[in-house]
Amino acid sequence: MTEVRKTPWHLWVVGVVSLLWNAVGAFDYTMTKLQNADYLAAFTPEQQAWFASFPIWANIGWALGVWGSLLGSALLLARSRHAVTAFLISIVGLAISCIYQFGMHYADLTRMFGSFPLIFTGLIWAILIALFLYARRQAATGVLR
Repeated sequence: MTEVRKTPWHLWVVGVVSLLWNAVGAFDYTMTKLQNADYLAAFTPEQQAWFASFPIWANIGWALGVWGSLLGSALLLARSRHAVTAFLISIVGLAISCIYQFGMHYADLTRMFGSFPLIFTGLIWAILIALFLYARRQAATGVLR
């Protein structure tokens, strides 16, 4: 018989905070892909054109990163061990997106946006890796089923 562990308080904190964090990313992705004029008004026409010019593989990476993280947070709150897989998929998506943005178009990116994308993407990497490791630890200890 499998022992069911009580949900630790920190799972609820991590789950809710990460869900809110990832919902912001999902909102950004959705508004950008739908080309919402009010949302994109904060960007110059050149920056808007740059977002729209992403090749399909870079868009797939961006989508995997965003939706994988959002799903991972939801699965964490549902105490599902599949949160680990969702966060891993998100890491792969973020890597693909970074290859396009920083590996192939770093000069354009920094010319249009300055150093902000590099700093913010570093923060995203740190949070995503922490979420993956947290979910993996919770799965290993039997909190996630």
